[in-house]
Amino acid sequence: MPADHDHDTPLAAAARRRHELTRSKAIRTLRELDAAGAAITFDAVAQHADVSRSWLYTQPDLRAEIQRLRQAHRRAPTQSVPASQRTSDDSLLLRLQQANQRNRLLAQENKRLRRQLEHALGEQRTARDRRPRDQLSTPVAASQFRNNQSG
Repeated sequence: MPADHDHDTPLAAAARRRHELTRSKAIRTLRELDAAGAAITFDAVAQHADVSRSWLYTQPDLRAEIQRLRQAHRRAPTQSVPASQRTSDDSLLLRLQQANQRNRLLAQENKRLRRQLEHALGEQRTARDRRPRDQLSTPVAASQFRNNQSG
């Protein structure tokens, strides 16, 4: 068997090390881009990891991860939170239910406060209307009183 087909040669070992180094750079770059909330594309990963795009396409696991993260970032383009730290659907649903409950409570409180205000204003109006008319609270009433007294 020829030496170039032997997997124990120094050349084969160097190729394996180079391959593993390249993979680790690509994986590290994926994690860093995701943690930074950056757009995940084959081009971005290739540039940041200093690997070729065509090589990324030949790695099924890396290709799948790039596509998954790209889709996750497309669904939330303004989000800068890494995929691993994003809120779950269950958590969002619970927060929505709590917000709706709080809105209902605030609406009930507003209704109660409006009724109290209406009642207080009504009492104030009734009290004003019950004041004796002979009180000289206005200048017009005082002048009429003086005219009646002098004549």
